[in-house]
Amino acid sequence: MIILGTIAASVLVLLLLRRSWKAELRREHNELIGWHISVLGSTYAVILGFMLYAVWSNFQVATANADAEANCLVNVVRSSQGLQGSQGGEQIRALARTYVHIMLTDEWPAMARGEVNPTSHPIIEQLWKTVTSIQAHNDTEEMSFEHTFSELARMTEYRRLRELQVNAYLPDILWLVLIVGAVVTIGSACLFGTVDLRLHLIQVTVLALLISSILVAIGDINRPFQGAVHVDTAAFERARFSIGESDTGNH
Repeated sequence: MIILGTIAASVLVLLLLRRSWKAELRREHNELIGWHISVLGSTYAVILGFMLYAVWSNFQVATANADAEANCLVNVVRSSQGLQGSQGGEQIRALARTYVHIMLTDEWPAMARGEVNPTSHPIIEQLWKTVTSIQAHNDTEEMSFEHTFSELARMTEYRRLRELQVNAYLPDILWLVLIVGAVVTIGSACLFGTVDLRLHLIQVTVLALLISSILVAIGDINRPFQGAVHVDTAAFERARFSIGESDTGNH
């Protein structure tokens, strides 16, 4: 709808401009208009490219953080398997299963709505209490404890980053620059005085299509956990499968 609305508005502006200011009169200024739109278009293209790169980089970071959080959780479970002489290992695996379940059923749907759901916070607290209360009885358990503690610390860090990224959007001032730049660039393209109206309509339509498509892409990717392109739950689905395999191997 945004793309179609932008194209329709651009065509309407062109037609109204052509009616109020004849193409023959504008043709005298084509050289000046061409220089103006060349400078303006180049500047706006750089801004668009930079913004698209910025939001895509942020999206990749959000994906990597979600994967890292899930992988650390799996590593916590695997490391805890060396704690055979302690009840803590079983508790850790049970808490990990609960954590994955909450992530898939509660927190991810909340992030898709742009909300941070604290449902799993008590599980993290319980994991820390369980891990820090473990007493190692031999070198093997000591090594397992160190790995478990390290992976849990990393998982907590990645979790915090994920929560921050839920509402990490482009500032309003940057959106203002993008929208004003689009209006000025497309409006400048309408100023050309051309003999063939159809050709001018095609040029303005293509320009409006390109700019609006990029803006829609920026708007969608700008929300890592929402929209058509978003960070999915594949990492935690794999984590649930891996934890289930670990439980099977334990038995």
